[in-house]
Amino acid sequence: MTKPIKFGIIGGGWRITFFLQIARELPERFQVGGLLARNAEKRQALETRWGVPAYGTLDELLRVPDLQFVVVAVSWPATPVLLKELASRTVPVLAETPPAPDLEGLISLQPLIKAGAKIQVAEQYQFQPLHAARLAITSSGKLGTITQAQISVAHGYHGVSLMRKFLGITFDSATISAKSFNSPLVAGPDRDFHLPEQEKVEASKQVIAYLDFGGKLGVYDFTYDQYRSWVRAPRMLIRGEHGEINNTQVHYLEDFQTPISLELQRQNAGESGNLEGYYLKGILAGSEWIYRNPFVPGRLSDDEIAIASCLEHMARFVEGGPEFYGLAEAAQDHYLNIMIDQALTTGEPVKTSLQPWAQITRR
Repeated sequence: MTKPIKFGIIGGGWRITFFLQIARELPERFQVGGLLARNAEKRQALETRWGVPAYGTLDELLRVPDLQFVVVAVSWPATPVLLKELASRTVPVLAETPPAPDLEGLISLQPLIKAGAKIQVAEQYQFQPLHAARLAITSSGKLGTITQAQISVAHGYHGVSLMRKFLGITFDSATISAKSFNSPLVAGPDRDFHLPEQEKVEASKQVIAYLDFGGKLGVYDFTYDQYRSWVRAPRMLIRGEHGEINNTQVHYLEDFQTPISLELQRQNAGESGNLEGYYLKGILAGSEWIYRNPFVPGRLSDDEIAIASCLEHMARFVEGGPEFYGLAEAAQDHYLNIMIDQALTTGEPVKTSLQPWAQITRR
C-alpha cells in the first residue's frame, strides 16, 4: 500500500483548515506531520481540534521525520520572507496565493526561480471539477482556438489564472481597462458561514476589466459577494471559432454543417436512495466522462477536491515530476491583478510589460 503524502503546515489562519480537513477525510492519502503557529493559544486550539502536533518554531517543525514538503499559508508580506528562508534550507514548499503582496515582492523572488528552488503555488481553481471539465473540453480542440474568456467566478489573481488557462497564454502583454460599480445587495452568510440573523442591505462592489492580449480577449467580471451570496451566481463564457462553453452548456460544430449541444452534468453518489456514500463521481458531457473525481469516496467539497489535487501534484513535483503552477505563473497572475487595480484607480488603460520572471522562464 502506498504511504500517504506527509506534509507540514506553516500558519494558523482560516486557510489551513482546508488542508487539515482533507487530511482528516482522506488519512490513507494525506497526513499532516505537524504545523507551525507562532501564537501559543492558537497553537493549542489547533492541536486540540485537529489532533495534529503544533510547534512554535520552524526548527521544531522541520525536525518532524519524512516531511515531503511544507505548505506556507501566512500573511502576504510574510510569505516571501518564508519562501526565501525555506529555499535556503532546500525545503520544498507549496505556497498559498499570492507568493508576494506587490510587484517589488514578486521581483524579489526571481533569484529563487533562477536557482530552481522547489516551490509551487496552491492555485486550486484550475483543479475545481467544473473548471477542470471545461479546461478538458477547450484542450480537446472541439471549440477550436480559444479567443475569448469571460470569467466571473473568482476574484483577482484567481480569476486571472483561469483566464490565462482558458486563453492558452503565458506571459503575453495586455492592454487593460477597468471600471467598478456599487449596487445594493441583501447580505448572505459571512466568511465563517454564519447565517444572517436579519435582513441587511450592503454595498456590493463589482469590478469589470478588459484584458486585450492582441487577438485574444479576457473579460474579468467579479462581484465580491459572489463567493457567499445566495443570489449572485458565478458565470463563465469561453469562445472559440468552432464553439463555446456557456456556464454548463457546450455548443460546438462537429463539422460546418453539424452543430452539437451538450450539458455538463454532475454525477453524485448518495442521491435518490443510492447507498454508495455521498461524494462527487465526476462530470459527464453527453456519454463521455469529461472529469472523474480522483478522491472517491472522500466527502469533499469542490474546493477541497481542488486543494487535494494541488497536494498530489506537489508530491509528484518533489519526486521529479513537472511543475503545475510555479512561481513565475503565480507572479504573472498577481501582476496582471495589480495592473487591473492600477487601471481601476487611474481610470486609464494600462499596458503590461514583460517581467523578470518571464524572461528567466523563457531562456
